[in-house]
Amino acid sequence: MQRTDAPEFLDSDACSPADVQSALRVIASVNRRFGGVDTTRWMVERVAGKTGLKHISLLEVAAGLGELPEIIQQNLAPREISLDVTLLDLARSHLPKGNGATTIQRKSNQAIVANGLALPFIDGAFDLVSCNLFAHHLNPQQVKQFMRESLRVSRYAVLINDLVRNPLHLALVYASYPMMRHRVAWLDGLTSVRRAYVPAEIRQLITEEFPAEGQPQIEISRHFLYRMGIIIWKTLPRETN
Repeated sequence: MQRTDAPEFLDSDACSPADVQSALRVIASVNRRFGGVDTTRWMVERVAGKTGLKHISLLEVAAGLGELPEIIQQNLAPREISLDVTLLDLARSHLPKGNGATTIQRKSNQAIVANGLALPFIDGAFDLVSCNLFAHHLNPQQVKQFMRESLRVSRYAVLINDLVRNPLHLALVYASYPMMRHRVAWLDGLTSVRRAYVPAEIRQLITEEFPAEGQPQIEISRHFLYRMGIIIWKTLPRETN
């Protein structure tokens, strides 16, 4: 199945603010039920296990409503691991409703309107830079740009949580409309699977972008219902017990 790039409704001005918020709520439900939350949680726990960090600052790029990192915050609290989250999205309409300013607050999480390909932060500003269902929106050159920017801003690693392109995955999304009951989310889901990368393609992009002597170490794991988790290590610490 060849990758086919096409625009999605949520990336355009075709949706009303109400449709955007309702579609994002459907996507948040999909993340909860079908591997999205579990994939990012597994990666954060992997980093915590290797670094011994108990307080982790995390930048969530293309964050949308920000529910995914918020759930992970709650999940990690019993393990005495705190997650300090900053949400970032290019579209203010995608972020939790605030006062309309460029920077808004959701509980303890700061939300910022900015471009994920030109992060407005100093080098090493966060322990981790994370994204969920963002990479497939990018063409190969933009994926490389995102990796460069994210590695610049992170201290330890970049976490990429995304779909895996597969014909069966596409068939499952076709059949999912009765569950989603949201035309925009369903149509964008079909487009997302067609746009998604496979692990070998992501690995190839990293190989092309970084010279052999300076290549970051990469871990790619497969998760429930055609999800992949990619950890790109900027600093690879020794495993801790």
